[in-house]
Amino acid sequence: MLSRIAESLFWIGRYVERADGTARILDVYLQLLLEDPWIDEDSACHALLAVMGDDVDAASPLTRADVFATLAADQSHPASIASSLRSARENGRRAREVINTELWECLNATKVHMPRHLSIERAHDFFTWARERAALAVGITESSSNRDDAFLFFTLGRSLERADMTARLLATRTLTEASGPSWTAILRSVGAYEAFLRTYQGSPALARAAEFLLLDRLFPRSIQFSVNRALECLRQLSPVQSRVGVPGGARRALGRISSELEYRGVEEILDDLPAQMQHLQAALNEASIAIRQRYFPTNPMPSWVGGAAT
Repeated sequence: MLSRIAESLFWIGRYVERADGTARILDVYLQLLLEDPWIDEDSACHALLAVMGDDVDAASPLTRADVFATLAADQSHPASIASSLRSARENGRRAREVINTELWECLNATKVHMPRHLSIERAHDFFTWARERAALAVGITESSSNRDDAFLFFTLGRSLERADMTARLLATRTLTEASGPSWTAILRSVGAYEAFLRTYQGSPALARAAEFLLLDRLFPRSIQFSVNRALECLRQLSPVQSRVGVPGGARRALGRISSELEYRGVEEILDDLPAQMQHLQAALNEASIAIRQRYFPTNPMPSWVGGAAT
């Protein structure tokens, strides 16, 4: 497979998952800011933008509408929902000879039907629409694609982005301190609430809810599941031939994440959850850079911030 095609497939998966994850995070936190009058909206908005990778001036006041405009509607912002869906379509165009017609039509229709005038009053409707379009793209790929290299690159990108977005969601849990959203709201935002209840058969207490989203090997949005799936994609793309060690910086970086999650107690992680999630995001970024250098080294990696993402 040509490296440019592999790169486009990798970033289709990442952008689709980024749009879905950003919509889920914003849906929870913007609704919280609307309903809870005791939260300092300005500081919460600054913290949310920081967690989502946007370096803003701490002196400028921010509101819910500003966050929505930046992370949902701004097509020039690489981390926004609108930009992610547009970029997924652009990468689909570059890989048109490989992706199937249904996926191309889904990505193209999503860009064409993107709401042109987004308002904070209809934020929930837009987030629901974005999640449904992302789910449709993933469903088409899962149900009608050969399990070949094209599928593996798509799934690899999606798995890395999903682990990163779940880490960001967990980091935002402490943004508003005692007034933060309940773990029930967080679990619902990622579709994990019913799966959690079936697993633990009890209320979502702090340790159990965090443990579920961090470590559960069966729930597809947990960080452990996503990292393990990314590792499996890399194993199939480049089977180990050496008798000594594990080749490839990406596999080593992801292997360290998996081992740290598995062998550290959840209480230790919860002691400083934002810092732990920041460390995890840095390791995921290291893996992404290693993948780019190994499989598609000719182009710079798209960035969350600054300039238009490719």
